Amino acid sequence: MRIYVIIAIYNEDSFLERSINSIINQTIIPEKVIYVDDNSTDSSKNILSKYSQKFNWIDLIHIETSNQHIPGSKIINAFYEGLKNLDDDYDIVCKFDGDIILPKDYFEKLNKIFLNNKKVGIAGGNMYILKRNKWVYENISSKNHVRGPIKAYRKECFIEIGGLKAHIGWDTLDVLLAKKNDWEIYTDKNLQVKHLKRTGSSYTFKSKFLQGKALYCMRFGIILSILTLTKSSYNTVDISKLLFGIFGYVYAFISRKERIVNISEGKFIRKYRWNSFKKKYFTKD
Repeated sequence: MRIYVIIAIYNEDSFLERSINSIINQTIIPEKVIYVDDNSTDSSKNILSKYSQKFNWIDLIHIETSNQHIPGSKIINAFYEGLKNLDDDYDIVCKFDGDIILPKDYFEKLNKIFLNNKKVGIAGGNMYILKRNKWVYENISSKNHVRGPIKAYRKECFIEIGGLKAHIGWDTLDVLLAKKNDWEIYTDKNLQVKHLKRTGSSYTFKSKFLQGKALYCMRFGIILSILTLTKSSYNTVDISKLLFGIFGYVYAFISRKERIVNISEGKFIRKYRWNSFKKKYFTKD
């Protein structure tokens, strides 16, 4: 299968070479990898230029947007800049981050996952962080969830869900819309991806506020949103995620912010998340 990879970069020079080398040393090399340098102010551009000149399947483009870290919109807009510079002759498109180290057989395993089951629309591994000199699972979501930094989409699924929303929460919404359209999500728990920069390490209070706003825009409803924010706060030991998230939701509600899913999609999302919640916490094995 033809695999294309798009990686948005913003000031990743501390991690970038290790990440690139983990792609170069794969047992199966992607057809194309495009790095989108989004206004980096460190040496990321120089590092990327070196590798793009050395490998003809690695390309580099530069864009200039805000240097403020805005979860969702900044990285997805950069992703689409990369997508515009690729043809559509692919089977799988990956949206990766520049601070990850892939196991050497990552693309080989991805290839098998998509080939063996035509209903798999989104696939990936699990993410691990270095803690007390040991690589441990980054426990901010279920091991069944394909995380934002390592998303791989079957082309048909990507098109059917309308691509990715340039909005915080995009990496939850894509999965929910895929499920609504009868696609399966596959997580290979043996594919352990090293995450060099812990999730949320650059999040500001504004980012946490926007997470609550995103839940409103995805039509989660107030109770389900509070439960979601509570879980996120608990997993990351950060009560401010809950408090600022609630403020964000209430602000979006009062301001009647535009929704990013329609009524039918919102109904499915609420039903699916409530069923998942009940199954996890109230159903005995």
